[in-house]
Amino acid sequence: MATSATGTYTAKLTDGPLQGKTVTTEFLESGDPRPRLEIPADGTKRYLYLRGSGLEFGSTEFPDRPTAVDYRYVEALFG
Repeated sequence: MATSATGTYTAKLTDGPLQGKTVTTEFLESGDPRPRLEIPADGTKRYLYLRGSGLEFGSTEFPDRPTAVDYRYVEALFG
């Protein structure tokens, strides 16, 4: 069920400190998955993940949009 005009999908974190975790995020206004995610951690630290090549489809409402997208860890950001 979409919570915004563009809908949501599951971001699968495939490696790094959050390996195996998933988060729900919104598509861009264009309908594309986000190219990067910054996930808050302790204090001012955030983990940067970039979109990978893995996509899963399965929505009958929006068959051309993925329901899950893989993201790869890049670095921890501070500040």
